[in-house]
Amino acid sequence: MELVGDNHQRLLLSWSSGKDSCWALHQLLQDSGVRVVGLLTTFNSHFQRSAIHGVRMELLRLQAKAIGLPLIEVGLPWPCDNRQYEHLMADALASARRQLQIQTVAFGDLYLEDIRLYRERQMADTGLALDFPLWQLPTGLLAQQMLDGGLRAKVTCIDPKFVPRELAGSEYDRGFLRALPETVDPCGENGEFHTFVYDAPMFAAPLSISAGETVQRDGFVYTDFLSEEDLCG
Repeated sequence: MELVGDNHQRLLLSWSSGKDSCWALHQLLQDSGVRVVGLLTTFNSHFQRSAIHGVRMELLRLQAKAIGLPLIEVGLPWPCDNRQYEHLMADALASARRQLQIQTVAFGDLYLEDIRLYRERQMADTGLALDFPLWQLPTGLLAQQMLDGGLRAKVTCIDPKFVPRELAGSEYDRGFLRALPETVDPCGENGEFHTFVYDAPMFAAPLSISAGETVQRDGFVYTDFLSEEDLCG
């Protein structure tokens, strides 16, 4: 990887495995002024699953392989408090600055001001710029653009207080969007649901996945997804 003589902003993208971070990557790849050099993800070290979304880490590694970018994995203890999280993230970003010479960190946040302000506070002393390529895009229109653009995802987690339990494990498509209560954001920005992307414009090939068990845990409903390669193996 070329590290010198490059006028592009070298950028690290926060990666959740879901549609918003994936579409943020799609947008960044259209920007001739930046070079995405890696994906940064946090995961629960005890369960070997991505934070919040509950996706198996082997699936995130398959995503990164299909995209052709390194996946920087930040293992979090369980349970994990804010101080531990912030310390581990600071270490990961410092390492990325040394190894990948990053100048910017991007996030797929859509409109929650408190989340953006938190990120800005935490990054204030790092010397790194922040980028929010999807910020304040209308989420109804954004959802349609994702689907029209070839993004394919499964619903891995829902909050049953807002989304019917039977929608866990669904395809993120227009049928799913029509089934959502009117009070639910079509991109789930308020935490109503989370997704896992198995195909997108920047994937070399779609991932082959199968749905496993659906369980309720800690107030959320999770559908497990497995790589069909693992099932065959």
